[in-house]
Amino acid sequence: MTTPHRILLVTGMSGAGKSTVLRTLEDLGWEVVDNMPLVLVDRLLATAPAAGTDDDDRPLAIGIGTRTRGFDPARVAARVQKLVDAGQEISVLYLDCGGTELERRYNETRRRHPLAQDRPAADGIIRERELLEPIKRWAGRLIDTTNLSANALAQEVRKLFGGDGLGEPTLSIMSFGFARGLPRSADLVFDMRYLRNPHWVPELRPGTGLDAPVADYVRADPAYADSVAAIENLLVMLLPRYRAEGKSYVTVAFGCTGGRHRSVHVTERVAARLRAEGFSPTVQHRDLATAPQDSLEGAPAKT
Repeated sequence: MTTPHRILLVTGMSGAGKSTVLRTLEDLGWEVVDNMPLVLVDRLLATAPAAGTDDDDRPLAIGIGTRTRGFDPARVAARVQKLVDAGQEISVLYLDCGGTELERRYNETRRRHPLAQDRPAADGIIRERELLEPIKRWAGRLIDTTNLSANALAQEVRKLFGGDGLGEPTLSIMSFGFARGLPRSADLVFDMRYLRNPHWVPELRPGTGLDAPVADYVRADPAYADSVAAIENLLVMLLPRYRAEGKSYVTVAFGCTGGRHRSVHVTERVAARLRAEGFSPTVQHRDLATAPQDSLEGAPAKT
């Protein structure tokens, strides 16, 4: 049987946040299956991943509950124990919530409780709590969502299950020229046009920010050292917060007039600093291959 390295069963009270948990796990890179009939779980675990994929390395989250066809707490516990005895890493996350809060949520959404289709939600909540009590006692991890918003619950899940590189945003650092428009995908834009422009130095104009003479010229600007260091420190502080908020993609863009000199050099420097801090940025120079044009650069700065 081919099984994932890690399996998490997500269960608990209806309305306690199972959908939020499963969406967050999916964002973190988990394979997620919800409300699969229990008779099909064995078939799922025995199915090999598609050829050429790394899905066998992805952890698997299975959402089960009273809505699941064939749900039986005793069968769930027996199946989990069988997997544990076979050496499979498997755990159970139980989501609990106070009855009054669950009633409020059902009234707010106007949804019917799955165990009280023709009765007040409170009746279904009581019945479900009794039904799930054996699993609750057996579960290895419990989250009480009574006082948690959906966002707070998602952050808790990211904290608990986002290790081993899961959930890291895809980080891109790019250079561009303002003369050719702002990049649409940019989350943060830094304007490097305050630095002196190598375009107006004849021997530097054909080069780019990847060339040492151009880089040296940009670095020699009196404003360069402190301002670029401040930008780097800002990014080092902000990027973990983007991760904590569950942002999947972060693009940082550095612009200068033509996108060939100042922005290119600063992009390379900042990317190197972020790699040293443990991030894994990809670098793109959008306008590096364009030809230098005086008409785009404006008038040279007075010295």
